Formats: sequence, C-alpha cells, structure tokens
Amino acid sequence: MEYNNLTYATVSIDDLPKVDFSQVGETSEDTIRKSLDLTKFILKWSVEPTFIADGTIIPNGLYTHVECLELMQTSIWTSEDN
Repeated sequence: MEYNNLTYATVSIDDLPKVDFSQVGETSEDTIRKSLDLTKFILKWSVEPTFIADGTIIPNGLYTHVECLELMQTSIWTSEDN
C-alpha cells in the first residue's frame, strides 16, 4: 500500500457506526486508531468514501500521510509513557 497516496481523516467516535469499512483502509472498528480519550479515530482511503462525499460523516480534519504521522505524535494520540 502506498501511504503517500492516501487521505487520512480524524472523525468523531460517535460516527463510528456510520463507517462502511469496505470503503476505507481499516477492516473494522477493531483496527482503527483511537485517540487516548476515545473521542476520535482515524480513517484512511485512496478514493473518497461515499459516506464522506455525501456528508453522512464530516471529518474533524483531513491529512496527508506525513501530517497524520505528526498528529499521532501529539498527546491526544500517544501517551507520554510510550
């Protein structure tokens, strides 16, 4: 998988039941990355999912691979104990 060609999004955990995992890089809610406070999660895709395009889910933010890696290093996503 070419990660640099993917779009990454942070999404509210409340939207998790609305995700069609056949349209994204994750396979189920068991494979998503969740924020430490469990209020957000990350999705990635190469083609915009219909649930994003039609507004069913509105991401909190959109990122490139590099930007997402930087975001994952913040205290919202990674414990300082790691």
